[in-house]
Amino acid sequence: MGDDTTPPPLTHQRIIDRLEARGLVHAVDADGDIGGRWEDHVFYFFRQGARGDYLQVRGRWSRDLPASEVDALTHVLNEWNLTTLWPKVYVRVAGDDVGVYAEHTVDYERGITDDQLDLHMSCAVSTGLQFFARLDELYPQAVEAARAKIAALRAAES
Repeated sequence: MGDDTTPPPLTHQRIIDRLEARGLVHAVDADGDIGGRWEDHVFYFFRQGARGDYLQVRGRWSRDLPASEVDALTHVLNEWNLTTLWPKVYVRVAGDDVGVYAEHTVDYERGITDDQLDLHMSCAVSTGLQFFARLDELYPQAVEAARAKIAALRAAES
């Protein structure tokens, strides 16, 4: 763990422990990735870097947009990145799939306290949700379509 002045290293289990300590619903997938859903958006908590000492929180906007919206969407993302410290936001296009992501990454090579870990995860999720709310304002038709899709999935599960 380190001496009294050195915070413990970032570990997979510590991320899980902090989520559980806050009572946050999460899951670990087959690849070992830790994820959860906030306001219908999926967020993952990754350890990156050669030693896994970078914490990256990445959320994906849960709405669908046609590829024809990418240019306008890129303008919105660039404006956010120019005027907002974090999260970094970007778009990925794979065929007809347009993914919009919010991401916050910090190097914790020298360790991280539980309070710092809580703060990083909560700030990354809350600011990601702020960005997603901005997109929801700009694309209300995507919100309606996503809500209808979620309702249909829930109805099918019942």
